[in-house]
Amino acid sequence: MNNRSRNVFVYVLIIAAIAAIVFGVRNNSTNAREISVSRLVSDINSGRVSAISASDEGELTATYDNNDIRTAQIPANTEDPVSVLASLGADKEQLNTVEFEFTKPSNLFNWIGLIGTFLPLLLIGGFIYLMLRQAQGSNNQAMSFGKSRARMFTGDQPTVTFDDVAGADEAKEELREVVEFLKDPERFIQLGARIPKGVLLVGHPGTGKTLLAKAVSGEAGVPFFSISGSEFVEMFVGVGASRVRDLFDQAKRHSPCIIFVDEIDAVGRQRGAGLGGSHDEREQTLNQILVEMDGFDTDTNVIIVAATNRPDILDPALLRPGRFDRRVVLDRPDMRGREAILKVHARGKPLASDVDLSVLAKSSPGFVGADLENLVNEAAIVAARKNKKSISMRDFEEALERVVLGPERRSRLISEEEKRLIAYHEAGHAIVFHKLPHTDPVRKVTIVARGMAGGVTWTMPENDGALGTTKRYFDQIAGALGGRAAEEIVFGDVTNGASSDLENVTRIARTMVTRWGMSPKLGPRVFGQKEELIFLGREIGEQRDYSESVAEVIDEEVHEIVSTAYTRALDVLRENRDKLDAVAERLIEVETLGREEFLELMGDRPPGPASEPPGEPAARAEASAKGDGKQPDSDMPPAPLGTAPSPA
Repeated sequence: MNNRSRNVFVYVLIIAAIAAIVFGVRNNSTNAREISVSRLVSDINSGRVSAISASDEGELTATYDNNDIRTAQIPANTEDPVSVLASLGADKEQLNTVEFEFTKPSNLFNWIGLIGTFLPLLLIGGFIYLMLRQAQGSNNQAMSFGKSRARMFTGDQPTVTFDDVAGADEAKEELREVVEFLKDPERFIQLGARIPKGVLLVGHPGTGKTLLAKAVSGEAGVPFFSISGSEFVEMFVGVGASRVRDLFDQAKRHSPCIIFVDEIDAVGRQRGAGLGGSHDEREQTLNQILVEMDGFDTDTNVIIVAATNRPDILDPALLRPGRFDRRVVLDRPDMRGREAILKVHARGKPLASDVDLSVLAKSSPGFVGADLENLVNEAAIVAARKNKKSISMRDFEEALERVVLGPERRSRLISEEEKRLIAYHEAGHAIVFHKLPHTDPVRKVTIVARGMAGGVTWTMPENDGALGTTKRYFDQIAGALGGRAAEEIVFGDVTNGASSDLENVTRIARTMVTRWGMSPKLGPRVFGQKEELIFLGREIGEQRDYSESVAEVIDEEVHEIVSTAYTRALDVLRENRDKLDAVAERLIEVETLGREEFLELMGDRPPGPASEPPGEPAARAEASAKGDGKQPDSDMPPAPLGTAPSPA
């Protein structure tokens, strides 16, 4: 039942209720005018009655001289009501003065009376039905709590194949065996081979796990059951387990087929961690999944494909051999993978001759498939906004900047003093990043507000390397503190514009000491054990496995790393004070500096005549001045500093 039908049903109930009230009032008013036959005879004898209407049901409707109406009841099917009244004592002369009319009963009023009798019951039943529909959802029939909500796609006309999946060559090779088994299972069974019952797709959000599962179904040409892990669990006890049984029954009837469970961590989290203990509804659902996977025979030809980005919180019983035998990892694509993904998403779109997808791929390290799809779509929107017939490279550059930092906020009004302060802050970032040897090259510096940031300094790595050295982290911390150092040198005071810078560098320095073993005093050791709330998947604390004296040393080491980096940033800016002033003054004048102009101000020749790369990567961009980016916690992040700007 859709929303429109539901609204019509509600209106009908309201009209019926009003009709029931009206007819009830009418019936009550009619019953109030009813009199006895003897009273009617007395009124006839007194000459007060002027007309009488009689029906086959024996109802006499008397009209009085004052236009009042009374009813009286005589035996039904009476052929001569006058004789009946005369036999009861009515005066014949007075009866002759009364006008008699004989009418047949109307079937309409009979039906109305019947409806009025049963209408309250119908209203109550309709209300209960409507409440059941609301509790169950619009996609299910009433009382179908235990039915599976999985959507089945036939494999006759596949919409997604392996050609639509790019940047995951290793993952596709792992899944080709599954496709071959579904197409020709006898070839494996004759050799005594057992195909994996379950395949777990693991990867960051947006890497294409769901797309790859659909591609497996499209390549094999078999039915495809798709369901989300959250759709199993309801507020009613036993509903999730019942839906699991129904899903597997459907799959067995349509074998060979594929069952795809998206976000399986919603129902597959470790047991015993929930608020309800072993009686938790989610755990009952998980237990039923485990039982059903164990019940699969070799001739069932049903393969379960599940996707998650949190494999660390899944129940160990779900990951053992015989259930999810194979784990396929979808990592962030490299430069070649990003170029292949861009080619897939650029199909059917009119690209200008100056568009170079390899340059875009190089300029977007850290991007996953969803990010690249969004990049291409934003570029198309930018081109459409300009009424262009094709998408140019400039449109992609603008789209990349919008994706990373948000649109420009040129309408933001700031004072000349604040503008000068932001310019020196960003110039300090850029110069320190440029002068230190283990940092990424500066690609763009701007004091135009982007997103939540008042100004931004962008850096872009030369490659996709995910490992970071001690020297690199020291230099990155110094570059992040370059803005605050410039404020102290030029103005003799500091602002809160470096609040996010300080937060980031403190977190990185502590991670270097406690997680990465980069402290000379403490050596290669990990300090503290993280405690996580499994059923929420979040870290709630850290168990200290070290003494108070070690904690003091950790604090000293963190302070030493940050202080040394800050001193280094001050030294670099004091040695290059003339360049700091030049870059800041130029930023005040033009607001944005590209790589070539920045290198010219620094006295360095740009490396070749190549044009400025479009935009900067999400994983490496440095946001500063009135707010710098924050980086999610990770043991081995691709970059020490984040990109999403935040207010100071």
